[in-house]
Amino acid sequence: MAEATTARVYRLGVLEGDGIGPEIVPAAVAIADAAVAATGAGKIDWVTLPLGAGAIETHGTPVPDETKQALTELDGWYLGPHDSVSYPEPHKSALNPSGTLRKHFQLFANIRPAKSFPGARAVCENADLVIVRENTEGFYADRNTYAGTGEFSPVEGVAIAMGIITRTATERVARVAFDLARSRRKKLTIVHKANVLKLTTGLFRTVCQEVAEEYPDVAVDDFHIDAMTVHLVRRAQDFDVIVTENMFGDILSDLAGEISGSLGTAPSINASAGTAMAQASHGSAPDIAGQNIANPVAMVLSGAMLFEWLGARHEDPAISRAAAVIEAGVAAAIKSGISTRDLGGSASTTEFTSAVVRAIDDGAGQA
Repeated sequence: MAEATTARVYRLGVLEGDGIGPEIVPAAVAIADAAVAATGAGKIDWVTLPLGAGAIETHGTPVPDETKQALTELDGWYLGPHDSVSYPEPHKSALNPSGTLRKHFQLFANIRPAKSFPGARAVCENADLVIVRENTEGFYADRNTYAGTGEFSPVEGVAIAMGIITRTATERVARVAFDLARSRRKKLTIVHKANVLKLTTGLFRTVCQEVAEEYPDVAVDDFHIDAMTVHLVRRAQDFDVIVTENMFGDILSDLAGEISGSLGTAPSINASAGTAMAQASHGSAPDIAGQNIANPVAMVLSGAMLFEWLGARHEDPAISRAAAVIEAGVAAAIKSGISTRDLGGSASTTEFTSAVVRAIDDGAGQA
């Protein structure tokens, strides 16, 4: 029975996106509702907003101004995957919906866990790490400049990308990473390429090391990005929190997702100091869209991360308990042998969703 509570009502956006988004985002919402009901964590007021290919048809743009305005009034949101490569021009060449929202709301910290699930065919059966990726700088075009693009071609046959690293942005993401490490196993690894990119990633490493002095209880080491890929494959279980710049973090988090089972199990949130966006690490998988076979785990766990973030921000243990129950429900379903085909099972998206809801209703993760 849910305990009596005066928990607050959270208003969360629902942006289904493209491809498998209209299948996995509703699955995540259904599981979130089950967890909230099971823990008595109050109420979620879901606000559905247009985004993606459908929004191009109805609003002439994949990210309508009304969507951005509505999001400013919400506590956070679920973002489904986008298939921007299939958009008509000029939208195909523009910053994609995810990048647009990250830049517009200055969601500077991309937090991507990689945790093995029993029964999920993980390469490393006991991986449990988190990659904290700086989300606003680096080499990625359109994200690292105030106006225009960070990638350009001065003459035909020559292309240039600006890699921008600043002390301010590095300090703020480093503190997010160290705070997270302090709440976990108190180990943090800085990933860089300071032996070659001495000024840019060298600055990133130096600033992170300076911030480390504020956290004497956290053990710190650092590796070059190329060496880090090898370490993750060989001994992922030895790492706790990894902090790195934008492009390195993107690459490492995909690798870590596969090591821990599948990109289909790789969740993330993109956060600023005041808001957060739940977003699965994988793409829109248009080749399987509409077939009811997509794995919703990454989207479901991204929602759990958003709940955990809300609990910390608002000092709300009830919504934090709901986050734990979501994670436990997913783990219980997979452990029982119910999973989608990418994890070696045969369950459909809806069958797996129902299995997680049943596990939650049966008390998975509840004291």
